[in-house]
Amino acid sequence: MSVITKIRIPPDDFELGQILQLDEASAIELETLVPTGDVTVPLFWAYEPAENGFLDAVERYPTVNSVTEVDVFDDRVLFRLDWDASQDHLFRCILDHEGQILSATGTAEGWDFEIRFPHREALSQCWTCCEDAHISLKIISVYNPTDPGVGPWYGLSEPQREALMLAVRMGYYDIPRGCTTEELADKLGISDQAVTERLRRAIGTFTRHALFTPEPEA
Repeated sequence: MSVITKIRIPPDDFELGQILQLDEASAIELETLVPTGDVTVPLFWAYEPAENGFLDAVERYPTVNSVTEVDVFDDRVLFRLDWDASQDHLFRCILDHEGQILSATGTAEGWDFEIRFPHREALSQCWTCCEDAHISLKIISVYNPTDPGVGPWYGLSEPQREALMLAVRMGYYDIPRGCTTEELADKLGISDQAVTERLRRAIGTFTRHALFTPEPEA
């Protein structure tokens, strides 16, 4: 039976963390994630607009072929990264033990990953692999996605849960709508675009944890 773990990793302990230094951005969030059989992380968000120095530093890294802007908003920029991840020991350990990265966010405190493994033995083997590669992992939680009561709020972060519950209470999903994203943004103290993104991610996370179940083992 599959398990989901949330872990924190120092940025200097894996290659992508070294590439995407947070000197020029308040946070970084991977949009399209590895490993999925590919060796690239095509898209990532950099929050609080990154300066040119950020792009220059990323492009200078030996395993990076290019990094380009895709979309620019007031509070964040979406980048496309052409990167060879084959030498990143963290992603290699996850891929070799059938892990699937569900989310990954980097801040000044470190990188937080949410990863699904097919069973606890795979998680344990990945942990050993990371230790052998001198990668420091701090496990925040481990739970079974088919028993969401074991984990917090069906995998939702506190801001996601707050936004989703407020949207339901204010009738955002009613027909006709009982409120707008602008009204939700005003209540939450964030931008209209941030509300839309937060709700989108909250619904995706909730659906994965509440409805998706692992396939029976052969």
